Amino acid sequence: MKKLIYLLIVCFSTLINFAQTSVQLPKIMVIPFIKDGEDLRTILDENINSRIAITKIKEGFDTRGFTTVDFVGKLKAAKDNQIFTSDNQSDIKSKIIEMSGCDVYVVAETDVKKEYNTASASVIISSYDTSTGNSLSNKVSNSGKFETNDVGRLVSKAIDKTMEEFIAVMNVKFAEIAKNGRSVLVDFSFSENSTYNMTSQVGNDKLPLSDVLEEWFSMNSFNNNYHIQGTTNLKMIFDDVKIPLKDKNQNNYTANKFALEIFKYLKTINLEPSKEIKGSTIYITIN
Repeated sequence: MKKLIYLLIVCFSTLINFAQTSVQLPKIMVIPFIKDGEDLRTILDENINSRIAITKIKEGFDTRGFTTVDFVGKLKAAKDNQIFTSDNQSDIKSKIIEMSGCDVYVVAETDVKKEYNTASASVIISSYDTSTGNSLSNKVSNSGKFETNDVGRLVSKAIDKTMEEFIAVMNVKFAEIAKNGRSVLVDFSFSENSTYNMTSQVGNDKLPLSDVLEEWFSMNSFNNNYHIQGTTNLKMIFDDVKIPLKDKNQNNYTANKFALEIFKYLKTINLEPSKEIKGSTIYITIN
């Protein structure tokens, strides 16, 4: 059993070292999990265990050479600059993540149980690719039961038990994205009054629109990596289009940026598109 545990530790350490030498480490921001009725802007003021958890996880990344963004600092800056225009928690979360410039955001959730003279703490840690919202790694860890009133120490203990494995999985997933590209879905459709469809001949060569789109994706997807889910007269879906992790200036290359490139191209062939982006899905409507 001891030999197996040793081999697992060596394996995870190797994965971390491989990811760190093969690709630039992602920039990380740790944020608290919010339940229904809670406000992301005030949750840390009201829950010391959440403060301990995000600080401890941030320290775990810092000590392993990652660049981290302080959630509290970004939240304060957003408040000072009056960036929040609604009370929608999803909007607030999105704005803070966007402001952070992070590649990956990590969500920390804590649950503390007290029974007679013992206590235990569970921590759920989940990481997500900022651009697409796709999950990278998820771990649940429990401190075990102890006779103590120091719940914060139990939260820290639970995090210590899982950080190595959590980061190893996250790094491997992130290295795969850097190598193979992020995956987005692009859905093309037509407005009700549009005079176009997928058989309409467009562009200088007067080819069917469906062929023109496929030719563009062949040239502009990362490493020519894309897949067409299906094409009808009024719809075409590219369900697995790879886009690069970074642009030529080493800034995050997002689904929004890729959607803009599609939008600009369609304008060059005299089409009037509109676009909407939801997570890693891009909706293009041709008017």
